[in-house]
Amino acid sequence: MSAPAASAPVVTTRGRALGYLALVGATLSWAGNYLLGVIAVAETDPVSLTWLRWVLAVVPLFLIAQLVERPDWRALFRAWPRLALLGAIGVAGYNLLLYAALGTETPFQLSLINAFNPALIAIAAVVFLGARLGWRGIGGILLAFAGVLWIISSGRPLSILEHPPKVGSLIMVGAIVAWTAYTIIGRTGPRLPPISAVAVQGLCVAIGLTPVVLIQGLSLPETAAGAWSLAYIAVFPSIASYVLWNYALQHVPPAQAGVSLNLITVFTAIATVLLGMAVTAPQIVGGVLVLAGVVLAQEAPTQRRTS
Repeated sequence: MSAPAASAPVVTTRGRALGYLALVGATLSWAGNYLLGVIAVAETDPVSLTWLRWVLAVVPLFLIAQLVERPDWRALFRAWPRLALLGAIGVAGYNLLLYAALGTETPFQLSLINAFNPALIAIAAVVFLGARLGWRGIGGILLAFAGVLWIISSGRPLSILEHPPKVGSLIMVGAIVAWTAYTIIGRTGPRLPPISAVAVQGLCVAIGLTPVVLIQGLSLPETAAGAWSLAYIAVFPSIASYVLWNYALQHVPPAQAGVSLNLITVFTAIATVLLGMAVTAPQIVGGVLVLAGVVLAQEAPTQRRTS
């Protein structure tokens, strides 16, 4: 069922600009989640890592929410079924699948798969939100998609037909499906204070995963590198990214927010260079195509008129 046009929030030019800046900050922090997640996953299992990050992040999130938003906590907790669903899909589901995939694939490879997400979000926005992408939006998504194919195939797109995806890649596909659902559901329903909503979602995840952790046992980081990786994940991907992402969803249409997820690939490629890892010419060309697609697709989808 498409959402009526009247339900869409009024967005100012300043709010939209801040929304785009929030998307950049969120994707930059998530790129670090890919890179440092490899270190953390090597020392902790995906369930323990997901539980630890939200146990560490929940209290700061509630404090920030109280200082910045001063929400009506009673009204928020009355909406706990919806927030618990969002937490299960986007906060727990996406990250559990990502960390499971990081055990078998490289961060750069998974960030490339993540770049397929905008197409799923755009399609879901059309089906569930009544949005319509213009030619620029469609062209931008296709251009970014072509860039991803160029990178994966080392400049030979047809060659990927000869190599079936690995298990980790398939798990990551499940992760981007979960994030698509999180984005669309987050765009619908009552407009809740974003920081406060993330805090409640994180609390639901921490509580929901506690029985699993008690049954299977908790694995903790064994080295300083693992501990610092966990600290980063608890602060930036867990607090900063979700706050920025949910703020952006109040000001930027889902399809445009989805296209910005390609920046995770770009930032991961930059980090790869800074860390001294090899970068090939096809990766550079593909990264340029992805970034060009992100810029081209910054065209607001229109809402279908509904009676």
